[in-house]
Amino acid sequence: MASFNKVLLMGNLTRDPELRYTASGAAVASFGLAVNRKYKQGEEWKDEVCYVDITVWAKQAENCAEYLHKGSPVFLEGRLNFQSWEAEGGQKRNKLEVVANNVQFLGKPGGGKESGMGQGSQSFSDEKDDIPF
Repeated sequence: MASFNKVLLMGNLTRDPELRYTASGAAVASFGLAVNRKYKQGEEWKDEVCYVDITVWAKQAENCAEYLHKGSPVFLEGRLNFQSWEAEGGQKRNKLEVVANNVQFLGKPGGGKESGMGQGSQSFSDEKDDIPF
């Protein structure tokens, strides 16, 4: 049976990237992404927002932490990753996240207020798919 796991998202960061390092020294950054959808229901336009947790590894994680901030527009490519664990008190917890392997910055370099597609976009990619855990 064939399988395919690829995600493309464009949205704005909901919080500043949080950079940390694993015990082996690998950089990992996490942030939230808000992806907006506008649709028409009857005669009325509706807005829907999907909030997604994003994880980025290696040099790309360091670049995201350095250049991105809450509200920054990005286009990213990655894969879905499901995590399950047991929290304190024995509660089962689950999380569906996107592990990004290509993050394109859509805002102006230097974090100017004017941002959008085509204005100073920059891309940082991590071509490795064998990310350490």
